Amino acid sequence: MTRTVPAPAPSARSTRRPLVLIAVAIVLTALNLRTAITSVGPVLEEIEQGLGISSGLAGVITTVPVLCFALIGFTAPALSARYRDAHVLAGALIAMAAGLALRSAAGGFALFLVGTALAMVGGALGNVLLPSLVKRYFPTRTGVLVGAYSTTMGLGATLGAVGSQPVADATGGWRWALVVWAIPAILAAAAWLAVPASPGVSRQSHTAVRMRPLVHSPTAVALAVFFGVQALQAYVVIGWSPQYLRDSGLTAATAGLLLGLNALVGLPLSAVIPSLTVRPRLQRPLLAVFVSSYVVGWCGLWQAPTTAPWLWMTLIAVGMGTFSMVLTLIGLRARTPETVAALSTVTQSWGYVIAGAGPLLVGVLRGITGGYTGMFVIVLAAVGVLAVVGWISTRQVYVDDEVDRSVPGWSPGPRTDGGVETTEVETAGAEPPVVRTDAASPRG
Repeated sequence: MTRTVPAPAPSARSTRRPLVLIAVAIVLTALNLRTAITSVGPVLEEIEQGLGISSGLAGVITTVPVLCFALIGFTAPALSARYRDAHVLAGALIAMAAGLALRSAAGGFALFLVGTALAMVGGALGNVLLPSLVKRYFPTRTGVLVGAYSTTMGLGATLGAVGSQPVADATGGWRWALVVWAIPAILAAAAWLAVPASPGVSRQSHTAVRMRPLVHSPTAVALAVFFGVQALQAYVVIGWSPQYLRDSGLTAATAGLLLGLNALVGLPLSAVIPSLTVRPRLQRPLLAVFVSSYVVGWCGLWQAPTTAPWLWMTLIAVGMGTFSMVLTLIGLRARTPETVAALSTVTQSWGYVIAGAGPLLVGVLRGITGGYTGMFVIVLAAVGVLAVVGWISTRQVYVDDEVDRSVPGWSPGPRTDGGVETTEVETAGAEPPVVRTDAASPRG
């Protein structure tokens, strides 16, 4: 998200190893982005009893991670401009491990929330920074890398959902089911610390990209709402579907397995959807498939939760493919890595503000009515909004152009060398810049 003076072009041999390390670190980071969240749903009832809290406060527990994603995500640009991305993400993952340990040891609601907020640091900064890192380091492999890390993110979500209840049963409580996920966070932090710095990069020339002007881009606004409503769906599924299934008559283990099935179905979809989304003609047909799957899945879960719950959770998982789609669209709707980073920050941070309302409202309405009708009204209304903003987000435009028409000079223009237009960007001030020519510029 910053710009530097030109640097000598590194040799292919000297850059190959750092790029491999960066790819590995990105994938390992993605593994941790959802484990701290999905591990809570299957043992939410035990957490309520252990902390002595109401359904309303349980709703707060499921909402705090989403709000943390929003608030902490806004700090990513400043941190990325000041420090190396590798160090920012390593520190965030270490904070995540500490937060997981703290909340597992919490004896009261307040300390549990503090630990949860700390645990969300890794997820929040990873959410915002990974799309821009993919755009910058792997500009010709955007679909492949987004597919790889979103698939790994789904794998982490699956492990958190499926593994929590067995760990709780084996250890005699919910606390070990939460703290065990600190181990992969520490491993991911070690991977970022292994990424070497490049010499000769000056921090004096760093310039943070202004994000407020993105409000002038209808596409940026639509993407923020798109991200928000799809995340709302996901966090209602993660936070409340296991408890809903348990209240409908299924066992805790079965409910956890169904949530794991939901995440498992998403794994192959996460690998394929980004590569399909980079093809403009497929974007709106994909959107139609996702919306239809959501409607059928939610209605089936509402009316017949014990008849074919595996089918309803599978269809909802197909609808949740909108997550991989919107991650890819963030990279496609901006011209350079620095504008991708700005768009990613705005889209995800404000999107999580929107998403945070979902789990909280479900908890409040459940506490008031004693049932789940409110949950289904919320998610089905969100599907309608998703269809509208998704249609806008799939227009083939760049947010850079929309903003520049209203705020001239907002985004630093490309540099011309010998008549060939290039874009050189350095995010975090340590790794070598990516150089792209217009003639060879890849889509996305």
